[in-house]
Amino acid sequence: MPLRKKRGVSQAESDRSQQEMKELVTSNGNAHHPLPLFSNHDYDTSLEVNGNKLYNSTSEPVSPCSSVDSVPIEDGRVKVKRKLGLLSGTALIVGTMIGSGIFISPKGVIAGTGSVALSLIVWVACGVISLFGALAYAELGTLISKSGAEYAYLLEAGKTFPKWIAPVPAFLFSWVSVFVLKPCLFAVIALSFGIYAVEPFYHGCEAPMPLIKLVSVVCICLVSAVNCHSVNLATKVQNFFTLAKLMAVGVIVLGGFVMIFKGHTEYINEGFEDTAKDPSSIALAFYDGLWAYDGWNNLNYATEELKNPYVNLPRAIMLGIPLVTICYLLTNLSYLAVMSKETLLASNAVAATWGAEVLGKAALLIPIFVTLSTFGAANGSCFTGGRLVYAAAREGHLPEVFSYIHVKKATPLPSLILTTIVAIMMMIPGDIFSLIDFFSFAAWLFYGATMGSVLILRYTKPDAPRPYRVPTVIPIIVLVISVYLVVAPIIQQPRIEFFYASLFILSGLVFYVPFVLYNVKIKFLEPFTTFIQCALEVAPSKYAPPE
Repeated sequence: MPLRKKRGVSQAESDRSQQEMKELVTSNGNAHHPLPLFSNHDYDTSLEVNGNKLYNSTSEPVSPCSSVDSVPIEDGRVKVKRKLGLLSGTALIVGTMIGSGIFISPKGVIAGTGSVALSLIVWVACGVISLFGALAYAELGTLISKSGAEYAYLLEAGKTFPKWIAPVPAFLFSWVSVFVLKPCLFAVIALSFGIYAVEPFYHGCEAPMPLIKLVSVVCICLVSAVNCHSVNLATKVQNFFTLAKLMAVGVIVLGGFVMIFKGHTEYINEGFEDTAKDPSSIALAFYDGLWAYDGWNNLNYATEELKNPYVNLPRAIMLGIPLVTICYLLTNLSYLAVMSKETLLASNAVAATWGAEVLGKAALLIPIFVTLSTFGAANGSCFTGGRLVYAAAREGHLPEVFSYIHVKKATPLPSLILTTIVAIMMMIPGDIFSLIDFFSFAAWLFYGATMGSVLILRYTKPDAPRPYRVPTVIPIIVLVISVYLVVAPIIQQPRIEFFYASLFILSGLVFYVPFVLYNVKIKFLEPFTTFIQCALEVAPSKYAPPE
Protein backbone atom coordinates (compact mmCIF):
# COMPACT_ATOMS: atom_id res chain seq x y z
CA MET A 1 0.00 0.00 0.00
CA PRO A 2 1.64 3.27 -1.01
CA LEU A 3 2.53 5.75 1.68
CA ARG A 4 1.31 9.31 1.48
CA LYS A 5 4.03 11.82 0.96
CA LYS A 6 4.10 14.06 4.03
CA ARG A 7 4.57 17.78 3.78
CA GLY A 8 8.23 18.68 4.35
CA VAL A 9 9.51 15.15 3.66
CA SER A 10 11.87 14.63 0.75
CA GLN A 11 11.16 12.17 -2.06
CA ALA A 12 14.22 10.11 -1.05
CA GLU A 13 12.99 9.85 2.55
CA SER A 14 9.52 8.89 1.35
CA ASP A 15 10.91 6.17 -0.93
CA ARG A 16 13.12 4.85 1.86
CA SER A 17 10.14 4.75 4.24
CA GLN A 18 8.12 2.75 1.70
CA GLN A 19 10.98 0.32 1.23
CA GLU A 20 11.34 -0.20 4.99
CA MET A 21 7.63 -1.00 5.31
CA LYS A 22 7.81 -3.52 2.45
CA GLU A 23 10.74 -5.24 4.14
CA LEU A 24 8.82 -5.45 7.42
CA VAL A 25 5.75 -6.96 5.80
CA THR A 26 7.64 -9.48 3.70
CA SER A 27 10.56 -11.76 4.32
CA ASN A 28 12.60 -12.99 1.33
CA GLY A 29 9.88 -11.78 -0.97
CA ASN A 30 7.16 -13.78 0.80
CA ALA A 31 4.47 -12.83 3.26
CA HIS A 32 5.09 -13.42 6.93
CA HIS A 33 5.20 -17.04 8.10
CA PRO A 34 1.90 -18.93 8.54
CA LEU A 35 0.40 -18.48 11.98
CA PRO A 36 -1.02 -21.29 14.10
CA LEU A 37 -4.49 -20.78 15.49
CA PHE A 38 -2.83 -20.10 18.80
CA SER A 39 0.60 -18.59 18.19
CA ASN A 40 3.53 -21.02 18.43
CA HIS A 41 6.26 -18.63 19.53
CA ASP A 42 9.46 -20.08 20.92
CA TYR A 43 9.68 -17.87 23.99
CA ASP A 44 12.89 -16.76 25.63
CA THR A 45 12.10 -16.16 29.29
CA SER A 46 15.64 -15.46 30.42
CA LEU A 47 15.01 -11.75 30.94
CA GLU A 48 13.17 -10.59 34.04
CA VAL A 49 12.14 -7.08 35.02
CA ASN A 50 10.65 -6.49 38.46
CA GLY A 51 10.13 -10.21 38.73
CA ASN A 52 8.20 -10.39 35.46
CA LYS A 53 9.30 -12.82 32.80
CA LEU A 54 9.32 -11.01 29.50
CA TYR A 55 8.18 -13.12 26.56
CA ASN A 56 10.33 -12.21 23.57
CA SER A 57 9.19 -13.93 20.42
CA THR A 58 11.89 -15.35 18.17
CA SER A 59 9.65 -15.07 15.14
CA GLU A 60 10.20 -12.37 12.54
CA PRO A 61 8.45 -9.08 13.30
CA VAL A 62 5.45 -8.10 11.32
CA SER A 63 4.21 -4.60 10.57
CA PRO A 64 1.29 -3.50 8.43
CA CYS A 65 1.31 -1.72 5.15
CA SER A 66 1.26 1.70 6.72
CA SER A 67 3.48 4.49 7.90
CA VAL A 68 4.60 4.32 11.49
CA ASP A 69 5.22 7.75 12.91
CA SER A 70 3.40 8.16 16.20
CA VAL A 71 3.75 4.90 18.11
CA PRO A 72 7.05 3.67 19.60
CA ILE A 73 8.59 0.78 17.65
CA GLU A 74 11.26 -1.62 18.82
CA ASP A 75 12.43 -4.67 16.84
CA GLY A 76 9.58 -4.13 14.39
CA ARG A 77 6.95 -4.28 17.15
CA VAL A 78 4.80 -1.43 18.37
CA LYS A 79 4.06 -0.55 21.97
CA VAL A 80 0.91 0.68 23.62
CA LYS A 81 1.02 4.16 25.12
CA ARG A 82 0.53 4.93 28.79
CA LYS A 83 -2.33 7.42 28.63
CA LEU A 84 -4.38 6.55 31.72
CA GLY A 85 -3.69 8.82 34.66
CA LEU A 86 -4.98 8.62 38.23
CA LEU A 87 -8.23 10.40 37.36
CA SER A 88 -8.92 8.22 34.30
CA GLY A 89 -8.04 5.07 36.22
CA THR A 90 -10.40 5.98 39.05
CA ALA A 91 -13.12 6.87 36.54
CA LEU A 92 -12.71 3.47 34.87
CA ILE A 93 -13.23 1.68 38.20
CA VAL A 94 -16.17 3.83 39.33
CA GLY A 95 -17.75 4.02 35.88
CA THR A 96 -17.81 0.25 35.37
CA MET A 97 -18.94 -0.58 38.92
CA ILE A 98 -21.90 1.80 38.86
CA GLY A 99 -24.07 0.60 36.00
CA SER A 100 -27.85 0.38 35.92
CA GLY A 101 -28.40 -1.88 38.93
CA ILE A 102 -28.42 0.79 41.64
CA PHE A 103 -31.07 2.70 39.66
CA ILE A 104 -33.24 -0.21 38.55
CA SER A 105 -33.29 -3.04 41.08
CA PRO A 106 -31.12 -2.73 44.21
CA LYS A 107 -33.58 -5.00 45.98
CA GLY A 108 -31.78 -8.34 46.09
CA VAL A 109 -29.93 -7.31 49.26
CA ILE A 110 -33.00 -6.21 51.21
CA ALA A 111 -34.92 -9.28 50.02
CA GLY A 112 -32.22 -11.53 51.44
CA THR A 113 -31.66 -9.69 54.71
CA GLY A 114 -35.31 -8.90 55.46
CA SER A 115 -34.52 -5.71 57.37
CA VAL A 116 -33.43 -2.15 56.60
CA ALA A 117 -30.50 -2.04 59.00
CA LEU A 118 -28.97 -5.37 58.00
CA SER A 119 -29.33 -4.51 54.31
CA LEU A 120 -27.30 -1.32 54.83
CA ILE A 121 -24.67 -3.30 56.75
CA VAL A 122 -24.45 -5.83 53.90
CA TRP A 123 -23.99 -3.02 51.34
CA VAL A 124 -21.04 -1.68 53.34
CA ALA A 125 -19.62 -5.17 53.97
CA CYS A 126 -19.75 -5.95 50.23
CA GLY A 127 -17.83 -2.75 49.59
CA VAL A 128 -15.17 -3.81 52.11
CA ILE A 129 -14.89 -7.27 50.53
CA SER A 130 -14.53 -5.70 47.08
CA LEU A 131 -11.85 -3.35 48.42
CA PHE A 132 -9.99 -6.33 49.92
CA GLY A 133 -10.08 -8.14 46.60
CA ALA A 134 -8.95 -5.06 44.70
CA LEU A 135 -6.05 -4.45 47.11
CA ALA A 136 -4.85 -8.01 46.51
CA TYR A 137 -5.07 -7.27 42.79
CA ALA A 138 -3.07 -4.09 43.40
CA GLU A 139 -0.20 -6.21 44.73
CA LEU A 140 -0.40 -8.50 41.71
CA GLY A 141 -0.70 -5.56 39.30
CA THR A 142 2.43 -3.90 40.65
CA LEU A 143 4.34 -7.19 40.75
CA ILE A 144 3.20 -8.33 37.28
CA SER A 145 2.68 -5.08 35.41
CA LYS A 146 0.99 -6.65 32.38
CA SER A 147 -2.52 -6.04 31.12
CA GLY A 148 -5.07 -8.83 31.40
CA ALA A 149 -5.79 -8.88 35.15
CA GLU A 150 -6.64 -12.46 36.24
CA TYR A 151 -5.28 -13.87 33.00
CA ALA A 152 -1.78 -12.43 33.52
CA TYR A 153 -1.69 -13.39 37.21
CA LEU A 154 -2.93 -16.96 36.71
CA LEU A 155 -0.41 -17.40 33.89
CA GLU A 156 2.49 -16.27 36.09
CA ALA A 157 1.40 -18.30 39.13
CA GLY A 158 0.83 -21.35 36.91
CA LYS A 159 4.55 -21.55 36.14
CA THR A 160 4.91 -23.28 39.51
CA PHE A 161 3.21 -26.37 38.05
CA PRO A 162 4.41 -28.81 35.38
CA LYS A 163 4.84 -27.20 31.95
CA TRP A 164 1.97 -29.06 30.26
CA ILE A 165 -0.59 -27.88 32.82
CA ALA A 166 0.87 -24.51 33.83
CA PRO A 167 -1.13 -22.32 31.38
CA VAL A 168 -4.44 -24.21 31.84
CA PRO A 169 -6.04 -21.94 34.51
CA ALA A 170 -5.19 -18.79 32.53
CA PHE A 171 -6.39 -20.37 29.27
CA LEU A 172 -9.72 -21.49 30.76
CA PHE A 173 -10.21 -18.03 32.25
CA SER A 174 -9.67 -16.41 28.86
CA TRP A 175 -11.90 -19.04 27.21
CA VAL A 176 -14.87 -18.30 29.50
CA SER A 177 -14.30 -14.56 29.76
CA VAL A 178 -13.67 -13.81 26.08
CA PHE A 179 -16.59 -15.85 24.76
CA VAL A 180 -19.16 -15.62 27.58
CA LEU A 181 -18.63 -13.37 30.60
CA LYS A 182 -17.19 -10.18 29.09
CA PRO A 183 -19.38 -10.01 25.96
CA CYS A 184 -22.47 -11.01 27.97
CA LEU A 185 -21.92 -8.18 30.44
CA PHE A 186 -21.25 -5.77 27.58
CA ALA A 187 -24.46 -6.88 25.88
CA VAL A 188 -26.56 -6.71 29.07
CA ILE A 189 -25.37 -3.18 29.84
CA ALA A 190 -26.16 -2.14 26.25
CA LEU A 191 -29.57 -3.81 26.57
CA SER A 192 -30.29 -1.73 29.68
CA PHE A 193 -29.27 1.33 27.67
CA GLY A 194 -31.70 0.31 24.90
CA ILE A 195 -34.59 -0.21 27.32
CA TYR A 196 -34.21 3.20 28.96
CA ALA A 197 -33.40 5.05 25.74
CA VAL A 198 -36.60 3.77 24.09
CA GLU A 199 -38.88 3.93 27.15
CA PRO A 200 -39.72 7.70 26.97
CA PHE A 201 -41.16 7.20 23.47
CA TYR A 202 -43.51 4.43 24.65
CA HIS A 203 -44.84 5.99 27.86
CA GLY A 204 -47.30 3.59 29.45
CA CYS A 205 -46.71 0.93 26.79
CA GLU A 206 -44.18 -1.85 26.40
CA ALA A 207 -41.57 -1.04 23.77
CA PRO A 208 -41.04 -3.71 21.05
CA MET A 209 -38.06 -5.90 21.82
CA PRO A 210 -36.63 -5.78 18.25
CA LEU A 211 -36.39 -1.98 18.54
CA ILE A 212 -34.74 -2.22 21.97
CA LYS A 213 -32.19 -4.68 20.63
CA LEU A 214 -31.54 -2.50 17.57
CA VAL A 215 -30.82 0.51 19.80
CA SER A 216 -28.65 -1.73 22.00
CA VAL A 217 -26.61 -2.86 19.00
CA VAL A 218 -26.18 0.78 17.95
CA CYS A 219 -24.89 1.49 21.48
CA ILE A 220 -22.40 -1.40 21.23
CA CYS A 221 -21.14 -0.21 17.84
CA LEU A 222 -20.85 3.41 18.97
CA VAL A 223 -18.94 2.47 22.12
CA SER A 224 -16.67 0.20 20.09
CA ALA A 225 -16.00 2.98 17.57
CA VAL A 226 -14.99 5.30 20.41
CA ASN A 227 -12.57 2.72 21.83
CA CYS A 228 -11.15 1.89 18.42
CA HIS A 229 -10.54 5.54 17.58
CA SER A 230 -8.17 6.32 20.43
CA VAL A 231 -7.43 5.65 24.08
CA ASN A 232 -7.65 9.41 24.73
CA LEU A 233 -11.21 9.60 23.40
CA ALA A 234 -12.26 6.46 25.31
CA THR A 235 -10.90 7.87 28.59
CA LYS A 236 -12.52 11.26 28.00
CA VAL A 237 -15.86 9.56 27.35
CA GLN A 238 -15.38 7.44 30.48
CA ASN A 239 -14.50 10.48 32.59
CA PHE A 240 -17.51 12.44 31.32
CA PHE A 241 -20.06 9.67 31.85
CA THR A 242 -18.61 8.78 35.26
CA LEU A 243 -19.06 12.41 36.29
CA ALA A 244 -22.61 12.33 34.87
CA LYS A 245 -23.58 9.22 36.84
CA LEU A 246 -22.06 10.65 40.03
CA MET A 247 -24.19 13.75 39.48
CA ALA A 248 -27.21 11.47 39.04
CA VAL A 249 -26.41 9.69 42.30
CA GLY A 250 -25.93 13.12 43.88
CA VAL A 251 -29.44 14.19 42.81
CA ILE A 252 -30.96 11.06 44.37
CA VAL A 253 -28.92 11.40 47.56
CA LEU A 254 -29.72 15.10 47.91
CA GLY A 255 -33.42 14.52 47.29
CA GLY A 256 -33.49 11.68 49.82
CA PHE A 257 -31.75 13.69 52.52
CA VAL A 258 -34.15 16.60 51.98
CA MET A 259 -36.96 14.14 52.71
CA ILE A 260 -35.12 12.85 55.79
CA PHE A 261 -34.68 16.37 57.15
CA LYS A 262 -38.43 16.86 56.61
CA GLY A 263 -39.00 13.97 59.00
CA HIS A 264 -39.54 11.07 56.58
CA THR A 265 -37.62 8.51 58.63
CA GLU A 266 -40.35 6.02 59.51
CA TYR A 267 -39.06 3.34 57.14
CA ILE A 268 -35.40 3.81 58.13
CA ASN A 269 -36.35 3.63 61.82
CA GLU A 270 -37.60 0.07 61.33
CA GLY A 271 -33.97 -0.96 61.92
CA PHE A 272 -33.50 -4.71 62.34
CA GLU A 273 -37.22 -5.48 62.27
CA ASP A 274 -38.01 -8.67 60.30
CA THR A 275 -34.33 -9.60 59.97
CA ALA A 276 -33.90 -12.94 58.18
CA LYS A 277 -32.83 -15.84 60.38
CA ASP A 278 -31.83 -18.17 57.54
CA PRO A 279 -28.04 -17.98 56.91
CA SER A 280 -28.50 -19.05 53.29
CA SER A 281 -30.86 -16.12 52.69
CA ILE A 282 -28.32 -13.67 54.11
CA ALA A 283 -25.61 -15.31 52.02
CA LEU A 284 -27.78 -14.73 48.94
CA ALA A 285 -27.98 -11.05 49.92
CA PHE A 286 -24.18 -10.92 49.95
CA TYR A 287 -24.12 -12.60 46.55
CA ASP A 288 -26.41 -9.94 45.08
CA GLY A 289 -24.50 -7.14 46.79
CA LEU A 290 -21.12 -8.32 45.53
CA TRP A 291 -22.54 -8.63 42.02
CA ALA A 292 -23.48 -4.93 42.21
CA TYR A 293 -19.84 -4.16 43.05
CA ASP A 294 -18.50 -6.19 40.14
CA GLY A 295 -15.95 -4.21 38.13
CA TRP A 296 -13.51 -3.46 40.98
CA ASN A 297 -10.79 -5.31 39.05
CA ASN A 298 -11.23 -3.56 35.70
CA LEU A 299 -8.24 -1.21 35.92
CA ASN A 300 -5.95 -4.27 36.14
CA TYR A 301 -6.97 -5.17 32.59
CA ALA A 302 -5.19 -2.05 31.31
CA THR A 303 -2.12 -1.90 33.55
CA GLU A 304 0.22 -1.43 30.57
CA GLU A 305 -1.66 1.75 29.62
CA LEU A 306 -1.63 3.23 33.13
CA LYS A 307 0.91 5.92 33.89
CA ASN A 308 3.16 5.01 36.83
CA PRO A 309 1.12 1.89 37.72
CA TYR A 310 3.20 1.22 40.84
CA VAL A 311 1.64 4.32 42.37
CA ASN A 312 -1.58 4.99 40.43
CA LEU A 313 -3.01 1.46 40.52
CA PRO A 314 -3.28 1.22 44.34
CA ARG A 315 -4.33 4.87 44.59
CA ALA A 316 -7.11 4.53 42.01
CA ILE A 317 -8.43 1.46 43.85
CA MET A 318 -8.32 3.21 47.23
CA LEU A 319 -10.18 6.20 45.79
CA GLY A 320 -12.68 4.44 43.54
CA ILE A 321 -14.09 1.59 45.62
CA PRO A 322 -14.76 3.57 48.83
CA LEU A 323 -16.45 6.22 46.64
CA VAL A 324 -18.74 3.57 45.12
CA THR A 325 -19.46 2.12 48.59
CA ILE A 326 -20.51 5.57 49.87
CA CYS A 327 -22.68 6.10 46.77
CA TYR A 328 -24.44 2.76 47.24
CA LEU A 329 -25.03 3.33 50.96
CA LEU A 330 -26.39 6.87 50.58
CA THR A 331 -28.52 5.96 47.55
CA ASN A 332 -30.20 3.13 49.45
CA LEU A 333 -30.80 5.44 52.42
CA SER A 334 -32.40 7.91 50.03
CA TYR A 335 -34.69 5.22 48.60
CA LEU A 336 -35.73 4.11 52.09
CA ALA A 337 -36.54 7.68 53.07
CA VAL A 338 -39.63 7.58 50.83
CA MET A 339 -40.27 3.87 50.18
CA SER A 340 -41.08 1.01 52.47
CA LYS A 341 -39.38 -2.36 52.09
CA GLU A 342 -42.52 -3.72 50.49
CA THR A 343 -42.73 -0.88 47.95
CA LEU A 344 -39.04 -1.23 47.10
CA LEU A 345 -39.36 -4.99 46.59
CA ALA A 346 -42.46 -4.59 44.41
CA SER A 347 -40.87 -1.96 42.13
CA ASN A 348 -39.27 -3.01 38.85
CA ALA A 349 -37.49 0.35 38.57
CA VAL A 350 -36.69 1.62 42.05
CA ALA A 351 -35.19 4.94 40.97
CA ALA A 352 -38.24 5.68 38.81
CA THR A 353 -40.56 4.97 41.74
CA TRP A 354 -38.43 7.21 43.95
CA GLY A 355 -38.46 9.94 41.29
CA ALA A 356 -42.24 9.88 41.06
CA GLU A 357 -42.43 10.43 44.85
CA VAL A 358 -39.73 13.10 45.17
CA LEU A 359 -39.12 14.82 41.84
CA GLY A 360 -42.65 15.05 40.47
CA LYS A 361 -42.56 16.13 36.83
CA ALA A 362 -38.77 16.14 36.96
CA ALA A 363 -38.92 12.34 37.32
CA LEU A 364 -38.26 12.29 33.58
CA LEU A 365 -34.62 12.81 34.58
CA ILE A 366 -34.38 9.25 35.91
CA PRO A 367 -34.41 7.47 32.49
CA ILE A 368 -31.83 10.02 31.33
CA PHE A 369 -29.66 9.23 34.36
CA VAL A 370 -29.89 5.49 33.70
CA THR A 371 -29.12 5.95 29.99
CA LEU A 372 -26.01 8.01 30.78
CA SER A 373 -24.90 5.53 33.44
CA THR A 374 -25.31 2.48 31.21
CA PHE A 375 -23.50 4.11 28.29
CA GLY A 376 -20.52 4.90 30.53
CA ALA A 377 -20.53 1.37 31.95
CA ALA A 378 -20.69 -0.06 28.41
CA ASN A 379 -17.68 2.05 27.43
CA GLY A 380 -15.66 0.71 30.35
CA SER A 381 -16.78 -2.86 29.65
CA CYS A 382 -15.67 -2.61 26.01
CA PHE A 383 -12.34 -1.05 27.03
CA THR A 384 -11.44 -3.82 29.47
CA GLY A 385 -12.88 -6.69 27.40
CA GLY A 386 -10.70 -5.76 24.45
CA ARG A 387 -7.59 -5.71 26.65
CA LEU A 388 -8.24 -9.26 27.83
CA VAL A 389 -8.44 -10.54 24.24
CA TYR A 390 -5.25 -8.60 23.47
CA ALA A 391 -3.36 -10.09 26.44
CA ALA A 392 -4.47 -13.67 25.73
CA ALA A 393 -3.57 -13.44 22.04
CA ARG A 394 -0.12 -12.03 22.81
CA GLU A 395 0.65 -15.10 24.92
CA GLY A 396 -0.52 -17.48 22.17
CA HIS A 397 -3.90 -18.45 23.68
CA LEU A 398 -5.84 -16.81 20.85
CA PRO A 399 -4.87 -16.17 17.21
CA GLU A 400 -1.89 -13.82 17.28
CA VAL A 401 -3.55 -11.23 15.05
CA PHE A 402 -5.80 -10.26 17.99
CA SER A 403 -2.72 -9.01 19.85
CA TYR A 404 -1.89 -6.49 17.11
CA ILE A 405 -2.39 -2.78 17.75
CA HIS A 406 -2.98 0.17 15.45
CA VAL A 407 0.32 1.75 14.40
CA LYS A 408 -0.94 5.32 14.82
CA LYS A 409 -3.64 5.18 17.48
CA ALA A 410 -2.06 2.47 19.69
CA THR A 411 -5.45 0.81 20.20
CA PRO A 412 -5.91 -3.00 20.11
CA LEU A 413 -8.19 -2.76 17.10
CA PRO A 414 -8.65 -6.48 16.21
CA SER A 415 -9.39 -7.47 19.83
CA LEU A 416 -11.95 -4.67 20.23
CA ILE A 417 -13.69 -5.74 17.00
CA LEU A 418 -13.83 -9.36 18.21
CA THR A 419 -15.34 -8.26 21.53
CA THR A 420 -17.93 -6.19 19.67
CA ILE A 421 -18.93 -9.01 17.32
CA VAL A 422 -19.35 -11.54 20.15
CA ALA A 423 -21.38 -9.03 22.21
CA ILE A 424 -23.73 -8.39 19.27
CA MET A 425 -24.14 -12.14 18.80
CA MET A 426 -25.14 -12.36 22.46
CA MET A 427 -28.10 -10.12 21.64
CA ILE A 428 -29.67 -12.86 19.52
CA PRO A 429 -30.66 -15.26 22.35
CA GLY A 430 -33.91 -14.56 24.13
CA ASP A 431 -32.56 -14.24 27.68
CA ILE A 432 -28.98 -13.12 28.25
CA PHE A 433 -29.61 -12.55 31.95
CA SER A 434 -30.08 -16.27 32.67
CA LEU A 435 -26.80 -16.97 30.88
CA ILE A 436 -25.01 -14.58 33.24
CA ASP A 437 -26.72 -16.14 36.26
CA PHE A 438 -25.41 -19.58 35.41
CA PHE A 439 -21.86 -18.37 34.69
CA SER A 440 -21.59 -15.92 37.60
CA PHE A 441 -20.21 -18.66 39.82
CA ALA A 442 -17.38 -19.01 37.28
CA ALA A 443 -16.38 -15.39 37.90
CA TRP A 444 -15.94 -16.11 41.60
CA LEU A 445 -14.12 -19.34 40.77
CA PHE A 446 -11.44 -17.31 38.99
CA TYR A 447 -11.46 -14.56 41.63
CA GLY A 448 -10.64 -17.26 44.17
CA ALA A 449 -7.94 -18.72 41.94
CA THR A 450 -6.40 -15.26 41.61
CA MET A 451 -6.36 -14.87 45.41
CA GLY A 452 -4.55 -18.20 45.46
CA SER A 453 -2.07 -16.71 42.99
CA VAL A 454 -1.18 -14.02 45.52
CA LEU A 455 -0.23 -16.71 48.04
CA ILE A 456 1.59 -18.86 45.47
CA LEU A 457 3.70 -15.94 44.23
CA ARG A 458 4.51 -14.99 47.82
CA TYR A 459 6.02 -18.46 48.15
CA THR A 460 7.68 -18.80 44.72
CA LYS A 461 8.90 -15.18 44.47
CA PRO A 462 9.48 -14.06 48.03
CA ASP A 463 12.22 -11.59 47.10
CA ALA A 464 10.60 -10.03 44.02
CA PRO A 465 10.08 -6.28 44.39
CA ARG A 466 6.51 -5.49 45.46
CA PRO A 467 5.82 -1.75 45.30
CA TYR A 468 2.56 -2.48 47.11
CA ARG A 469 2.11 -5.42 49.48
CA VAL A 470 -1.24 -6.36 50.96
CA PRO A 471 -1.51 -8.06 54.39
CA THR A 472 -1.61 -11.84 53.90
CA VAL A 473 -4.92 -12.21 55.73
CA ILE A 474 -6.75 -10.17 53.07
CA PRO A 475 -6.33 -12.56 50.10
CA ILE A 476 -7.10 -15.46 52.45
CA ILE A 477 -10.42 -13.84 53.47
CA VAL A 478 -11.40 -13.18 49.86
CA LEU A 479 -10.35 -16.73 48.89
CA VAL A 480 -12.66 -18.23 51.54
CA ILE A 481 -15.54 -15.97 50.44
CA SER A 482 -14.92 -16.91 46.80
CA VAL A 483 -15.05 -20.63 47.56
CA TYR A 484 -18.33 -20.14 49.37
CA LEU A 485 -19.86 -18.09 46.56
CA VAL A 486 -18.92 -20.78 44.05
CA VAL A 487 -20.30 -23.68 46.09
CA ALA A 488 -23.32 -22.04 47.77
CA PRO A 489 -25.59 -21.53 44.74
CA ILE A 490 -24.91 -25.05 43.51
CA ILE A 491 -25.70 -26.62 46.89
CA GLN A 492 -28.65 -24.39 47.83
CA GLN A 493 -30.35 -24.50 44.43
CA PRO A 494 -28.82 -27.24 42.27
CA ARG A 495 -29.82 -26.95 38.62
CA ILE A 496 -28.74 -28.76 35.49
CA GLU A 497 -27.65 -25.45 33.98
CA PHE A 498 -24.73 -25.27 36.43
CA PHE A 499 -23.56 -28.61 35.08
CA TYR A 500 -23.79 -27.32 31.50
CA ALA A 501 -21.85 -24.19 32.46
CA SER A 502 -19.13 -26.34 34.04
CA LEU A 503 -18.97 -28.48 30.92
CA PHE A 504 -18.51 -25.35 28.80
CA ILE A 505 -15.62 -24.21 30.99
CA LEU A 506 -13.90 -27.59 30.68
CA SER A 507 -14.60 -27.74 26.95
CA GLY A 508 -11.88 -25.13 26.54
CA LEU A 509 -9.42 -28.02 26.94
CA VAL A 510 -10.58 -29.31 23.54
CA PHE A 511 -8.84 -26.27 22.03
CA TYR A 512 -6.00 -26.06 24.55
CA VAL A 513 -4.56 -29.51 23.88
CA PRO A 514 -4.06 -29.32 20.09
CA PHE A 515 -3.49 -25.59 19.60
CA VAL A 516 -1.55 -24.61 22.71
CA LEU A 517 0.01 -27.79 24.05
CA TYR A 518 0.94 -29.27 20.65
CA ASN A 519 1.08 -26.02 18.62
CA VAL A 520 -1.05 -27.30 15.72
CA LYS A 521 -0.99 -24.78 12.86
CA ILE A 522 -3.87 -23.67 10.69
CA LYS A 523 -2.31 -22.34 7.51
CA PHE A 524 -5.35 -20.53 6.13
CA LEU A 525 -4.83 -17.90 8.85
CA GLU A 526 -1.85 -16.55 6.87
CA PRO A 527 -3.89 -14.64 4.24
CA PHE A 528 -6.42 -13.68 6.93
CA THR A 529 -3.65 -12.17 9.08
CA THR A 530 -2.14 -10.32 6.11
CA PHE A 531 -5.55 -8.93 5.17
CA ILE A 532 -6.28 -7.79 8.73
CA GLN A 533 -2.88 -6.11 8.99
CA CYS A 534 -3.27 -4.11 5.79
CA ALA A 535 -6.98 -3.38 6.23
CA LEU A 536 -6.74 -2.21 9.84
CA GLU A 537 -3.14 -0.89 9.78
CA VAL A 538 -2.10 -2.97 12.80
CA ALA A 539 1.20 -4.54 13.81
CA PRO A 540 2.50 -6.94 16.49
CA SER A 541 2.85 -5.41 19.93
CA LYS A 542 5.58 -5.71 22.51
CA TYR A 543 5.32 -5.66 26.30
CA ALA A 544 7.09 -2.65 27.79
CA PRO A 545 7.60 -2.71 31.58
CA PRO A 546 7.06 0.55 33.46
CA GLU A 547 10.08 2.78 33.75
